[in-house]
Amino acid sequence: MTLNELETGKSARILAVGGEGALRQHFLDMGVIPGAEVTLEKLAPMGDPMELRLHGYELTIRLADAAKIEIEESVQLRPEPADHTGSGSNKEKTRDRRKDRKKSSGETDEKTIAADHRSNPYMEAEGIRQSAHPGLGEGGRFHVKADEHPLPDGTKLTYALAGNQNCGKTTLFNQLTGSNQHVGNFPGVTVDRKSGSIKGHPETEVTDLPGIYSMSPYTAEEIVSRQFILDEKPKGIINIVDATNIERNLYLTMQLMELDVPMVLALNMMDEMQGNGGSILINRMEELLGLPVIPISAVKNEGVRELVDHAIHVAKYQERPGRQDFCDQGDHGGAVHRALHAIMHQIEDHAQRAGVPLRFAATKLIEGDSHILRALKLEQNEEELIEHIIVQMEKERGLDRSAAIADMRFAFIEKLISETVIKPRESKEHERSRKIDEVLTGKYTAIPAFIAIMGLIFWLTFNVIGAFFQEKMEEGVGALAEFCDEAMTTANVNEVLHSLVIDGVFEGVGSVISFLPVIVILFFFLSLLEDTGYMARIAFVMDRILRKIGLSGRSIVPMLMGFGCSVPAVMSSRTLPSDRDRKMTIMLVPFMSCTAKLPIYGFFTAAFFPDNAAAVMIGLYLLGILVGILTAKISKETYFRGEAVPFVMELPNYRLPSAGNVLRLLWEKAADFLQRAFSVIFLASIIIWFMRNFGTDLRMVTESADSILARAAGAIAPVFAPLGFGDWKVATALISGFMAKESVVAILNVLYGSGGIAAALDTASAAALLVFCLLYTPCVAAIASVKRELGAKWACFIVLFQCTAAYLAAFAVKLLMELAG
Repeated sequence: MTLNELETGKSARILAVGGEGALRQHFLDMGVIPGAEVTLEKLAPMGDPMELRLHGYELTIRLADAAKIEIEESVQLRPEPADHTGSGSNKEKTRDRRKDRKKSSGETDEKTIAADHRSNPYMEAEGIRQSAHPGLGEGGRFHVKADEHPLPDGTKLTYALAGNQNCGKTTLFNQLTGSNQHVGNFPGVTVDRKSGSIKGHPETEVTDLPGIYSMSPYTAEEIVSRQFILDEKPKGIINIVDATNIERNLYLTMQLMELDVPMVLALNMMDEMQGNGGSILINRMEELLGLPVIPISAVKNEGVRELVDHAIHVAKYQERPGRQDFCDQGDHGGAVHRALHAIMHQIEDHAQRAGVPLRFAATKLIEGDSHILRALKLEQNEEELIEHIIVQMEKERGLDRSAAIADMRFAFIEKLISETVIKPRESKEHERSRKIDEVLTGKYTAIPAFIAIMGLIFWLTFNVIGAFFQEKMEEGVGALAEFCDEAMTTANVNEVLHSLVIDGVFEGVGSVISFLPVIVILFFFLSLLEDTGYMARIAFVMDRILRKIGLSGRSIVPMLMGFGCSVPAVMSSRTLPSDRDRKMTIMLVPFMSCTAKLPIYGFFTAAFFPDNAAAVMIGLYLLGILVGILTAKISKETYFRGEAVPFVMELPNYRLPSAGNVLRLLWEKAADFLQRAFSVIFLASIIIWFMRNFGTDLRMVTESADSILARAAGAIAPVFAPLGFGDWKVATALISGFMAKESVVAILNVLYGSGGIAAALDTASAAALLVFCLLYTPCVAAIASVKRELGAKWACFIVLFQCTAAYLAAFAVKLLMELAG
């Protein structure tokens, strides 16, 4: 029986994990290992992918990938009354159940997979000893002092802040550094390197690494994080762990400990853990791990001061983890233990020369990590010997090499948890998420809910809240312009300066600033979708649909972000592990109308379609999406042949975004818009004003047709004549739109004056121009982002491709409008 055959609500034990390469390793690192217990929570509305629960968290995979995983259906153990008193009655019953299962399946105790009970949330801790341990906000009491060698005074203490996605890492980074980085809930929201010094400690520098699940090179984030630690060699690691999902989070912790770098463990969300009836024996966990463990609540800034104290101490005195050996000598005759230590002995000198931690190198060689193999530069006979050791281990262990290492880690984690963790009841956050998902990811309600939510967002943005504040902003800018005009006239200010301020600055920058409320409100709603965790659900729901055009559900997130701004949308494509999917997604992002195009839509709809403004604007958004889909279909059948990247993603609990995070994001977006308005657009407006009002002899002209601008733009204007806007003024605006889309309206206002555009174009030409602005090249900032992600060749291709698509679409719209009369 395979996992794709499991019925909804049923549980099973994994027997074998098929597949090969990096994807299979990723599955193992996510806890999909032989012996793990997994429950099918639900299928996506269209029947694929599936949502699983294992190791205390939700994971989504496709049916095709699930078909490679062999399972044995089991009976879900029901929860029994918690026994944290040490009496052991429930524990004895649990052990009896294990024996009964083994006997009923015909397996002997020796041959039964040691982890046959994994992921069962109701297994009670065996051997818990009640002892005094720090509460939230108190520091741990463990440091390894045997190998202390303090760094010289004045040494900069550099840290890598590492952790799983959705564990509160970026929130902690903000608390540590005071950084204004955006905090989101979608996996992979941290797509760039962010650094900052700890508040009150200028001698420190913390780098916020992308959220990762392991140190295996599956995604770009994992490669970036691993290379940062191996190559830049930080003085310490701050590993943040979600205490409410500790089993999965500790998998990365064990790999970080193998790097032999001074490290502290921050148990985040301890307030939630305790609020749901759970607890962690901090001192015992410190003893078993050999490093400081600090309970914190990053969102409440509790325990952070103690974390900083310990982090500075371990880095200053270079106190490395006291434990790196996690294999059990008694597990299957010590097969994994012997293999690891034999390989460590064999490669010790190579690892030292390559600067790779010995234990880390040995485990990665067993997993088949090609990056580490190349770095060690082993001789052929050494590679053959190591291969012989690994094959012998596989034979003795009864598992393949990668599964054996993953099983070793999870086996240790289970023992650690049984000794130190009093598991809570189902958290309020998870219970709430289940109830919300019944609607937002339900079979019959998910798609209507998605359409309704997005429709409500656009309606509120463009017709209700945004329109109200935009009108008020326009009135304010107009009143200020009128006041300045009267003041300068009264003061008899020089005619040139008067024209520059009123016709240049106010007509240009002022007309764009009025769209600030609409842009901020749209970003506000997109931020809510991201921070609450709904973005991840959208990816889950839309995966099968996007697969039809050659993409995975994860691509929906950059595309939705593209409605806000193409720059972060392009950058967020790094979360896609496939180079093919990344390139296709980046190609489609500019077809999603960014907020910078809103002033263009608002300007033309007000001038030519005042009675149907909302319908026209929504139609433009839909047209952009349709052209993007058509582009993807053509690309899938031509250059980007092949299947989309496998859909493997965690579904985080829904969380209410903090007001501080939302306000911080809105301030960043508003500041960015205003910065561009008073830099790029301001400069463009002045340049265009100068070129419009002065001739080649640098004298002011009375007719714009005699200006420098008319001569320059006139050379390319004939290209647009078939589209109905072959005027040099429109050509000028389109050229300036490459610098910043917001400037198109500003330049048209400067060149045509208020209301002049309505007399210059007919309705068909205006519609064609709207479509051209919708589809032609994104702004220079977005192109720079594409160049950074894909290189100059792809950036140039996207510019040419989009301009061609825009020209053809605009020509088609003009013909249709003329035929329709």
